[in-house]
Amino acid sequence: MAFLFLENKNNTKQRNITIENIMEKPESVYRKKIIDYSSQLERTTVKVKQVAMLRLGCFAALIFSIYYCATGFVYSLLMLTITLGFIFIFLVKSFFRLKDKKNLIEKLLFVNKNELDIITDKTNQFNNGHEYLASEGYFDDLDIFGKNSLYHLLNRTTTSHGAAALASLLKTPILSEKNILEQQQAIGIFSEIIDIRQLITAYGLLKQEKEGNLFNVLEWMKVPVKLKTNKMLQIIRWALPLFNISAIFFYLQTGNYSVLAVGIIASWAIISLFAKYINCQHAMISQKQKILNQYADILKIFGNINPRESVLLTVLHNTSLNAHRSIRQLSQLTSWFDQRLNMIVNVLLNSIFMYDIQCMITLEKWKEENKNRLKSYIDCVGQIESLNSLSCFAYNNQRYVYPNISRGGFIIETKQIAHPLIRESERIANDFSIGKENKLHLLTGSNMSGKTTFLRTIGINLLLAQCGSPVCAETFCFTPMNILTSIRVSDSLQEHTSYFMAELKRLKQIISQLETRQPALVLIDEILRGTNSEDKTHGSEEFVKRLLHFNCLSIFATHDLALSRLEAEFPGTVSNYCFESIIQNSELFFDYKLQKGVAKNKNASFLMKKMEII
Repeated sequence: MAFLFLENKNNTKQRNITIENIMEKPESVYRKKIIDYSSQLERTTVKVKQVAMLRLGCFAALIFSIYYCATGFVYSLLMLTITLGFIFIFLVKSFFRLKDKKNLIEKLLFVNKNELDIITDKTNQFNNGHEYLASEGYFDDLDIFGKNSLYHLLNRTTTSHGAAALASLLKTPILSEKNILEQQQAIGIFSEIIDIRQLITAYGLLKQEKEGNLFNVLEWMKVPVKLKTNKMLQIIRWALPLFNISAIFFYLQTGNYSVLAVGIIASWAIISLFAKYINCQHAMISQKQKILNQYADILKIFGNINPRESVLLTVLHNTSLNAHRSIRQLSQLTSWFDQRLNMIVNVLLNSIFMYDIQCMITLEKWKEENKNRLKSYIDCVGQIESLNSLSCFAYNNQRYVYPNISRGGFIIETKQIAHPLIRESERIANDFSIGKENKLHLLTGSNMSGKTTFLRTIGINLLLAQCGSPVCAETFCFTPMNILTSIRVSDSLQEHTSYFMAELKRLKQIISQLETRQPALVLIDEILRGTNSEDKTHGSEEFVKRLLHFNCLSIFATHDLALSRLEAEFPGTVSNYCFESIIQNSELFFDYKLQKGVAKNKNASFLMKKMEII
């Protein structure tokens, strides 16, 4: 498919649109684009229908012209037939070009409608990453994958490598200060280039890897070449087709086909020697043209950006300039190789030209030239799509802030931090600091007061910060660190694991990772629920004390008010904070505001009386 540019997409106008988009609110920009693309789609649909009718009329005229030219030759009629033939070819090309343009506009319209839905609290239509969901680590505790997850909010990827790159970043965020700053810079610049970002997504959506992915191609690259290194075969691949062509002329002149028969038999004999290898190779790279074109399109579009001073964008930009040509070439070669699936082509071309051998040697030459580069090219697409997702998130949330990285200590310090997965109209923001004056917060409060949500708020924003993304806060300063959690623990029938044992395993994993001495944030929500209160208090207290020996910051949410005495036992290290419930006029209220001290109000008995349970 030809690389398309839509109306009003010259460089000068793109720069003006970008500046205007930065000044406008995202919602306004998306609404304008929806109106513009809807209008373009309507006009293009009309043109497609008009060209289709003209093509049909021209074809009918061409058939009549050929018929009359065949029944009674007239020079003027021949010229008319030739002219109609050229016009028909032009109309066919115009039809497919307009249809490609129509499909692209439809995808761009979808992209903008989807963005408008997201910022108005509707569901993102891209994949929610459920295949990456796992109970290990913080993935389930912080709602990183699955429906209404962070991945679901961020995802704008259209390729398997893009999806994997975004998931990998969320699973293993950046811990290097230098790399985080480079990622922030890249996202900040790329977020402004809305038109190119949307083209990348739209072109990706045109294919969406419906016929598979490129993992087989990467495996194919690892297979050693076999035909290209065969010197005798290199001679035969040219000599035998020349012999066969000469034999065809000999047959036409003499009517003797024996020489041609010898050549054809020789061709098939040589092909049969390598048939197993060729079939195996074809199985690995067949039907990849559309997917390769998808990757090539993404790389070509990205090559139009100005990376400015961004180191990361410059690296990706330079890679994309060479990568799209190489991948487009591979796409064409695999397309030619797939012609062997056409029986007529297979028999005819293999008989005369040893078509399979020619294709395989040409593909092996491409493999030799690109064997050390293809993986980096494909990874480049993954990085571009991952960066595109985060840049879209940054553009949609222009009130979010890019975090600062602390060089003066092991801290998290933030003002007006809130949860990015909660609707803006329902968010309650809090100020929070840990590390400067203490390293462990004991967080008390009644059920539904907001303790667990607060743990997730800190964890998910720290994760975003370590992905180079802006965070849902007014200010955010942090030290890069691992995230260790025990919030949402469940039993396992398959592993014959009780809730209590599952929880102990999670706590053991946390301790094991802390023993590596790498800095970490530990988020714990109400441990040891499966044991009696006295044992729970003792176990929780001992676990808190154990945490104090490690290089970590901890937030420990609990209903056990007895643990609050640890503040007096470890002054300057342990602090008490709470979320308080308010009972007023026989009604229960929550303000979800973090407060210093220990929770006082208890809502369980109040609610049980109100619901006439007791």
